[in-house]
Amino acid sequence: MPRLGYAQRWAAAAGRWGCGLLALLLLVPGPGGASEITFELPDNAKQCFYEDIAQGTKCTLEFQVITGGHYDVDCRLEDPDGKVLYKEMKKQYDSFTFTASKNGTYKFCFSNEFSTFTHKTVYFDFQVGEDPPLFPSENRVSALTQMESACVSIHEALKSVIDYQTHFRLREAQGRSRAEDLNTRVAYWSVGEALILLVVSIGQVFLLKSFFSDKRTTTTRVGS
Repeated sequence: MPRLGYAQRWAAAAGRWGCGLLALLLLVPGPGGASEITFELPDNAKQCFYEDIAQGTKCTLEFQVITGGHYDVDCRLEDPDGKVLYKEMKKQYDSFTFTASKNGTYKFCFSNEFSTFTHKTVYFDFQVGEDPPLFPSENRVSALTQMESACVSIHEALKSVIDYQTHFRLREAQGRSRAEDLNTRVAYWSVGEALILLVVSIGQVFLLKSFFSDKRTTTTRVGS
C-alpha cells in the first residue's frame, strides 16, 4: 500500500477535524425564532408574554402543565388588535399553529386564577417562523455535495432528538411530581390510620375496664 505524503496526511487530518468541528456546530442551537420557558404560576395569578411577529409568519404555541393541582391552566392568545386567536380553559397540554395576519405584538397569557391554593409549573414553546437553512442557497451555482447533504440530514435528526428529549423530560418531571404527591398522601393516610387505631385501642381498654369494675350499691331504709 503506498504511503501518504506529508501534505496528504495533513489534508486528511484537516478533513477529519473539519468534519468533527462541523458536527459540534450542529449540536449548538443557532439563532432561531423559538422560545422555550418553564415558569412558576402562583395561585390566583396570571402571566402574559409578548412577541413581535411579522405578517405572514407561521407560528406554533405549545404548552404543558408540569406540576400543580389537576395539571391544568387557562391559555389565551391575542393579535395586536386584541382579537382572540386561541382560548382554552383548564387544559393540561395543547398545541396551536397560526399564521400572523398583520405586523405587531402578539400576546399570549396563562391564567391560574381559578385555583385558590395550588400553584402550577408551566412549560411552553413558542416557535416563530422556520429555521434558517443550514446551507443557504444564495450565491450557489452547484447542488449540495454528499458531505453537505449528510450534514443536513444529521442536523434534522438532531432537531428531532432535541424535541424527543424535551418531551420525555417533561413527562419525567410530571411523573415525578405525581409520584411525590401520591407519596405525601400515602404518608398522611398512614399517620391518620395510626392515630385512629390508637384512639380505638384506648377506647376499647377503657370500655373493657368499665365492664369489670365493682359498682357499689347503696340501700335506703324507709321507716314506717
